[in-house]
Amino acid sequence: MDKQLPRILLAAAASGSGKTTVTCALLQALMNRGLRPMAFKCGPDYIDPMFHSRIIGVPSRNLDLFFAGEELTCSLLWENGKGASVAVMEGVMGFYDGVGDSWQASSYHLAAATGTPVVLVADCKGASLTMAASIKGLRDFRPDSGVAAVLLNRCPPARYPAMKELLERELGLPVVGYLPVRKDCALESRHLGLVTAAEVGDLREKMNRLAAQAEETIDLEGLLAIARSAPPLRAAPLPAVEGVSGFPVIGVARDNAFCFYYQDNLDLLERCGARLVPFSPLEDRSLPEGCSGLLLGGGYPELYAGPLAANRPMLAAIGEAIGQGMPVVAECGGFMYLHRELVDGEGRAHRMVGALDGNTFPTSRLVRFGYGEFSAQEDTLLAPKGEHIRGHEFHYWDSSSPGESFQGRKPGRETVWPCIVGRGNLIAGYPHFYYYSNPAFARRFVAACARYQRENKSGR
Repeated sequence: MDKQLPRILLAAAASGSGKTTVTCALLQALMNRGLRPMAFKCGPDYIDPMFHSRIIGVPSRNLDLFFAGEELTCSLLWENGKGASVAVMEGVMGFYDGVGDSWQASSYHLAAATGTPVVLVADCKGASLTMAASIKGLRDFRPDSGVAAVLLNRCPPARYPAMKELLERELGLPVVGYLPVRKDCALESRHLGLVTAAEVGDLREKMNRLAAQAEETIDLEGLLAIARSAPPLRAAPLPAVEGVSGFPVIGVARDNAFCFYYQDNLDLLERCGARLVPFSPLEDRSLPEGCSGLLLGGGYPELYAGPLAANRPMLAAIGEAIGQGMPVVAECGGFMYLHRELVDGEGRAHRMVGALDGNTFPTSRLVRFGYGEFSAQEDTLLAPKGEHIRGHEFHYWDSSSPGESFQGRKPGRETVWPCIVGRGNLIAGYPHFYYYSNPAFARRFVAACARYQRENKSGR
């Protein structure tokens, strides 16, 4: 079914070219104009969507072709983007960089699969005419690249008129503005933590300064015209999901320590019949009323190990719930929280829930980083032996007890590793699952919570 959705994708030659800065400036400027933008991030990254929504206030979702494939990705784009004035997609890495050394699941693949016009963010530092050659190569490397315009980043204001004339003459592509270097708007790596309210306030001020700069030096109307030139989106309805009766309550850990969730995962749990209720392992002293299941997502428990350990009523409540058979799914940070001890970055050990033996500890590098296909090695809460789901890992901490109920495998490689503790009512491990890659995982979780609710009618 063909559907109208204005959209653009911001891409670049490599990471570090300014895609995030330009995307944030554009989203905030569109918000300030009273429009309703919808943000999307290419790939599995949690940080940028959280940044878009928490700092700018724009709804944001992931679009990942490795997880979902082309047809479902188009369906999710439409389902999440319908009603928006414009969908703004932020690319990942270099334009053609995908899984392994391929273009699969790259920004280019997403643009081609969704028929989205591409605006190349070109870093002006240290180049002039060579930029024309680089942009031409990106545009022409594949005939269906979809490159429709260029936007210059870190461009000196005095240099912009000459660069615009040069690039438009050489390439025949419109140059739709620029952002200069703004040290007062720099987004630094510490922002990945978003650890204090003061920092959030500072970032909002930076976003407003970036938006004012965008209004002055970016052709916003030209970008909107490009977005409106996108062909109708060919998108089927989302696949039907069989709901579970009873509307079981699943408590979702949501605070500064636990904040990494795919909103599409949460939506799918609700489509399966769950009622999701947020709670804070940092601040709350008890689980949500009537709770029949727990979802402990990823985040930064290592930054909050002290306060988490100090909240002994919550540690006891979660340990008791697991002991009583409540279904619990814990991913990455949530998995770390369930250990007997968490060793923080300074080497201090903090007592955690204790539902899992051993400890979790810092390493000097990313561990088992990247996409994975995860197959159950035995019957578990979420899947029988042999069933698969897709997901990814991103963590600098490791565990003395990583589990072996699933096997992870890198796509296109022979690299395999054991992972995930699957024990009765518990699934806990470092991998983040993407439920739409196998919706049965989500339904089984909700069904298990409904059974627990029926068997414990008084709730919690």
